[in-house]
Amino acid sequence: MKTVYVIIPNYNGADKLEAAVESIRAQSFKDWQLLIVDNGSTDGSHDILTRYQQTDERIRTIYRDKNYGYTGGVNPGFRLAIDEGAAYAAPFNNDAIADKHWLRHLVDFLDAHPKYGIATCKLLHLGGKTIDSTGDIYTVWGLPYPRGRDEPAGTQYDHQTDIFGASGGASLYRVEMLRRIGVFDQDFFAYYEDIDLSFRAQLAGWKVSFVPSSVVYHEQGGTSSRMKNGFTTCQYMRNLPMVLVKDVPGRLFWRVAPRLALAYSIFFVKAVVAHRTGWWALKGLLQGLWLLPKNILKRRRIQKQRTVTSAYIWSLFLHDLPPNAQKLKRVRAAWWRLTGRRVTP
Repeated sequence: MKTVYVIIPNYNGADKLEAAVESIRAQSFKDWQLLIVDNGSTDGSHDILTRYQQTDERIRTIYRDKNYGYTGGVNPGFRLAIDEGAAYAAPFNNDAIADKHWLRHLVDFLDAHPKYGIATCKLLHLGGKTIDSTGDIYTVWGLPYPRGRDEPAGTQYDHQTDIFGASGGASLYRVEMLRRIGVFDQDFFAYYEDIDLSFRAQLAGWKVSFVPSSVVYHEQGGTSSRMKNGFTTCQYMRNLPMVLVKDVPGRLFWRVAPRLALAYSIFFVKAVVAHRTGWWALKGLLQGLWLLPKNILKRRRIQKQRTVTSAYIWSLFLHDLPPNAQKLKRVRAAWWRLTGRRVTP
């Protein structure tokens, strides 16, 4: 048996927190510690956390003075797992409910496959009828995408598969890997921090797997819905280029960057015209530019630790647009008609 630190970041999630905690307490894998990191909640979360601490010695709480985002809600747990010698760490959303064998299947996989640093589950929407994620894709357009999102929950993803990345909301991370490559990048705050960490893992030679027998049910957007309107737009516009700047190897950078620049421009215009969140998009853009020098320095460290070839990383990318990028697909189709040929991705 190997100790797993399950980490639940919480921000004003009192209405869903108990269901998440009880699903961890019901796990068939018993060698776990539960760390709940409270990001300055002002609802009834503290009463719930106090009760759990008094009744279950396996549950500990870390209180933070304000909301440090998803990254700031998970990283204290990651660091504690590293410091206290846990074998694995598993971030778990406070708006998720785990099947009772969720953790066992992930631990069994990583125990049996020492070259894998991350194992992720089949993440279904509440009710189990549609898919939230079966792992993360990174495309040659620099656009990440949750594999299988909104598809009917059938048998199409019932095979163990090597994937590019893992959802940070219900995956298992090898602590030895975290010790070597680092934890979530705090500058992301929320969104794409899991893509960045999976990318860094792949660059350092660690593999990522989807384990379909491990299942979690998730209320997509349950936490982000508590944030201000436009928050998601701001984070999207700030964080999306950060993955490119930090993680894409030099030989691939100029193959991905022009595509992402086109997509980014279309997203910006859409935010201004269709969604009326132009100020938030501009704010995200400006924050990204402010962080650019810092991220260039991070890039140097990350690429220096790379142990795999650019060709290998290129093989992990999806050589197409994400399924939901309809406007970009129309732009691409127009380009193909104009040039009279299909451009190789």
